Amino acid sequence: MPRPPRRRPEVRDRSGRRERHGRGMRSAVTGPQLPSLRSRPGFFDSCVAAAADYVREIWPAELQGVSFEVAGLPGGDPAAHGVDRWRVSRRERRVVLYRVPIERMAHLHRDDEWHRRSYIESCVFRAVAELLGRDPWDIAPERYRHF
Repeated sequence: MPRPPRRRPEVRDRSGRRERHGRGMRSAVTGPQLPSLRSRPGFFDSCVAAAADYVREIWPAELQGVSFEVAGLPGGDPAAHGVDRWRVSRRERRVVLYRVPIERMAHLHRDDEWHRRSYIESCVFRAVAELLGRDPWDIAPERYRHF
Protein backbone atom coordinates (compact mmCIF):
# COMPACT_ATOMS: atom_id res chain seq x y z
CA MET A 1 0.00 0.00 0.00
CA PRO A 2 1.56 3.37 -1.06
CA ARG A 3 2.19 5.98 1.58
CA PRO A 4 0.27 9.23 1.37
CA PRO A 5 2.45 12.22 0.43
CA ARG A 6 3.94 14.13 3.33
CA ARG A 7 2.64 17.61 3.77
CA ARG A 8 4.67 20.31 5.40
CA PRO A 9 2.94 22.17 8.15
CA GLU A 10 1.67 25.55 7.08
CA VAL A 11 3.81 28.26 8.59
CA ARG A 12 2.38 31.68 9.29
CA ASP A 13 4.15 34.80 10.35
CA ARG A 14 2.82 37.16 13.01
CA SER A 15 0.65 39.06 10.55
CA GLY A 16 -1.21 35.87 9.67
CA ARG A 17 0.11 35.57 6.12
CA ARG A 18 1.07 32.16 4.84
CA GLU A 19 4.70 31.50 4.03
CA ARG A 20 5.46 29.39 1.01
CA HIS A 21 6.78 25.91 1.89
CA GLY A 22 7.84 27.10 5.32
CA ARG A 23 10.79 29.02 3.85
CA GLY A 24 9.70 32.50 4.82
CA MET A 25 8.46 35.41 2.78
CA ARG A 26 10.16 36.24 -0.49
CA SER A 27 12.50 39.19 -0.50
CA ALA A 28 14.12 41.38 -3.09
CA VAL A 29 17.28 40.29 -4.87
CA THR A 30 19.27 42.72 -2.75
CA GLY A 31 18.19 40.86 0.36
CA PRO A 32 15.84 41.73 3.17
CA GLN A 33 18.41 43.93 4.93
CA LEU A 34 19.00 46.36 2.07
CA PRO A 35 16.55 48.73 0.40
CA SER A 36 15.64 48.22 -3.23
CA LEU A 37 18.22 49.67 -5.59
CA ARG A 38 15.72 51.27 -7.98
CA SER A 39 12.16 52.29 -7.47
CA ARG A 40 9.89 54.29 -9.74
CA PRO A 41 9.18 56.99 -7.15
CA GLY A 42 12.88 57.26 -6.35
CA PHE A 43 13.82 57.56 -10.02
CA PHE A 44 11.10 60.17 -10.56
CA ASP A 45 12.18 62.21 -7.53
CA SER A 46 15.83 62.20 -8.61
CA CYS A 47 14.90 63.29 -12.15
CA VAL A 48 12.76 66.16 -10.85
CA ALA A 49 15.47 67.25 -8.40
CA ALA A 50 18.18 67.19 -11.09
CA ALA A 51 16.03 69.14 -13.57
CA ALA A 52 15.04 71.67 -10.88
CA ASP A 53 18.69 72.20 -9.93
CA TYR A 54 19.62 72.64 -13.58
CA VAL A 55 16.87 75.21 -14.18
CA ARG A 56 17.76 77.07 -10.97
CA GLU A 57 21.34 77.44 -12.25
CA ILE A 58 20.08 78.98 -15.50
CA TRP A 59 17.40 81.23 -13.92
CA PRO A 60 18.68 81.98 -10.38
CA ALA A 61 16.92 85.33 -9.87
CA GLU A 62 13.60 84.28 -11.36
CA LEU A 63 13.42 80.98 -9.43
CA GLN A 64 14.63 82.26 -6.08
CA GLY A 65 12.28 80.94 -3.39
CA VAL A 66 10.40 78.59 -5.75
CA SER A 67 9.70 75.17 -4.27
CA PHE A 68 9.43 72.04 -6.40
CA GLU A 69 7.24 69.28 -5.00
CA VAL A 70 6.20 65.82 -6.12
CA ALA A 71 2.74 64.42 -5.46
CA GLY A 72 1.13 61.15 -6.52
CA LEU A 73 -2.11 62.27 -8.11
CA PRO A 74 -3.89 65.58 -8.65
CA GLY A 75 -7.09 66.23 -6.78
CA GLY A 76 -10.33 67.14 -8.44
CA ASP A 77 -12.47 65.67 -11.19
CA PRO A 78 -10.43 64.58 -14.23
CA ALA A 79 -13.56 64.43 -16.41
CA ALA A 80 -14.03 68.19 -16.10
CA HIS A 81 -10.79 69.33 -17.73
CA GLY A 82 -8.48 66.34 -18.12
CA VAL A 83 -5.69 65.04 -15.94
CA ASP A 84 -3.12 67.57 -14.79
CA ARG A 85 0.54 66.60 -14.96
CA TRP A 86 1.65 69.57 -12.87
CA ARG A 87 0.22 72.56 -11.03
CA VAL A 88 1.85 75.98 -10.78
CA SER A 89 1.07 78.58 -8.13
CA ARG A 90 2.66 81.95 -8.90
CA ARG A 91 1.40 83.47 -5.67
CA GLU A 92 2.89 80.71 -3.52
CA ARG A 93 5.97 80.33 -5.77
CA ARG A 94 5.37 76.60 -5.99
CA VAL A 95 5.50 73.92 -8.69
CA VAL A 96 3.86 70.55 -7.98
CA LEU A 97 4.54 67.66 -10.37
CA TYR A 98 2.19 64.66 -10.32
CA ARG A 99 4.16 61.44 -10.66
CA VAL A 100 1.45 58.96 -11.69
CA PRO A 101 -0.02 60.95 -14.63
CA ILE A 102 3.43 61.84 -15.92
CA GLU A 103 4.61 58.22 -15.80
CA ARG A 104 1.43 56.59 -17.07
CA MET A 105 0.50 59.05 -19.81
CA ALA A 106 3.97 59.42 -21.32
CA HIS A 107 3.43 57.26 -24.46
CA LEU A 108 7.16 57.08 -25.15
CA HIS A 109 8.29 55.58 -28.45
CA ARG A 110 11.15 53.88 -26.60
CA ASP A 111 10.64 52.92 -22.96
CA ASP A 112 14.13 53.16 -21.51
CA GLU A 113 15.72 55.20 -18.74
CA TRP A 114 17.00 58.01 -20.98
CA HIS A 115 13.61 58.61 -22.61
CA ARG A 116 11.77 58.49 -19.26
CA ARG A 117 14.28 60.96 -17.77
CA SER A 118 13.94 63.27 -20.79
CA TYR A 119 10.16 63.27 -20.55
CA ILE A 120 10.22 64.04 -16.82
CA GLU A 121 12.71 66.88 -17.44
CA SER A 122 10.49 68.28 -20.19
CA CYS A 123 7.56 68.35 -17.77
CA VAL A 124 9.68 70.28 -15.26
CA PHE A 125 10.76 72.71 -18.00
CA ARG A 126 7.17 73.25 -19.17
CA ALA A 127 5.97 73.81 -15.60
CA VAL A 128 8.75 76.37 -15.01
CA ALA A 129 7.88 78.05 -18.32
CA GLU A 130 4.28 78.34 -17.15
CA LEU A 131 5.46 79.81 -13.84
CA LEU A 132 7.69 82.38 -15.52
CA GLY A 133 5.32 83.13 -18.41
CA ARG A 134 7.88 82.12 -21.03
CA ASP A 135 8.12 79.69 -23.91
CA PRO A 136 9.30 76.21 -22.78
CA TRP A 137 12.11 76.25 -25.36
CA ASP A 138 13.52 79.40 -23.71
CA ILE A 139 13.85 77.71 -20.31
CA ALA A 140 16.73 75.37 -21.24
CA PRO A 141 17.74 76.16 -24.82
CA GLU A 142 21.05 74.26 -24.73
CA ARG A 143 19.82 71.16 -22.92
CA TYR A 144 19.08 68.91 -25.91
CA ARG A 145 21.42 70.25 -28.57
CA HIS A 146 23.76 67.45 -29.51
CA PHE A 147 26.24 68.68 -32.10
